[in-house]
Order: sequence, then structure tokens, then C-alpha cells
Amino acid sequence: MGVFSKKDKVALDLQAISTIVSEGAVIDGSLKAPAYARVDGKVNGPVTIEEGLILGEKGSIQGNVTTKDMVVYGVVNGNLSVESLEIKATGKINGDIKTNTLTIESGAVYNGNLLMGKDIKS
Repeated sequence: MGVFSKKDKVALDLQAISTIVSEGAVIDGSLKAPAYARVDGKVNGPVTIEEGLILGEKGSIQGNVTTKDMVVYGVVNGNLSVESLEIKATGKINGDIKTNTLTIESGAVYNGNLLMGKDIKS
């Protein structure tokens, strides 16, 4: 089972995503957003999302990421500080990860240090 239960996924898809960076969009600088965000474009800078982040297959982040729940289908070059992380088969992370829980699908790529524990704070 993934980061979100099926019930949560429906809510996430229908209403909870407050910020979308579309495919083809490029942000040079920091991205900060409340609630949940989905990135299908490119962000060159640090990303801080209050509740959760979905990084789509075409999405990439060049910078550190801080959020609660994160699902990675795309590429991250930077350090992650999250409570819960799921790296999908298409996901690639180059950087250090701090998380409480980690799920990695077969085929996912991860290069860096991993620090896990229930009391990890950003």
C-alpha cells in the first residue's frame, strides 16, 4: 500500500491539490505552497509544500524538498526532508533523504544517504 490510501487518493485528485506546476512550466527560484502540490514541470530551487507533493513522471526538481508526504515519479536532484516518501518505478533521487517511512518500487533509482526514524524533524 502506498503513501495515500485509496480513499485519500480520491480526495487528493478531486480537491486537495492547491498548486500545479504543469508540464513545460519552469520555475527558477523557490516554490512554497500550502496543502498539496503536483509538479509535472521543472523547479530550479528549493521546494517547501505544507502537506504533500506529487512529482510527476515528466517533473524534475533541482533543489532541496521539504514536505510531509511525497510521491516521486520524476527526478529530484537535492535532499529530501519528509515524513513519508514513496519512490515509484520511474522515480530517480540523487541526494540525501530524511524520512519516517520509505516505499521504493522495483526500478526506482536512489543515490545518497538515508536517515530514518520516527523523531526526524526538518
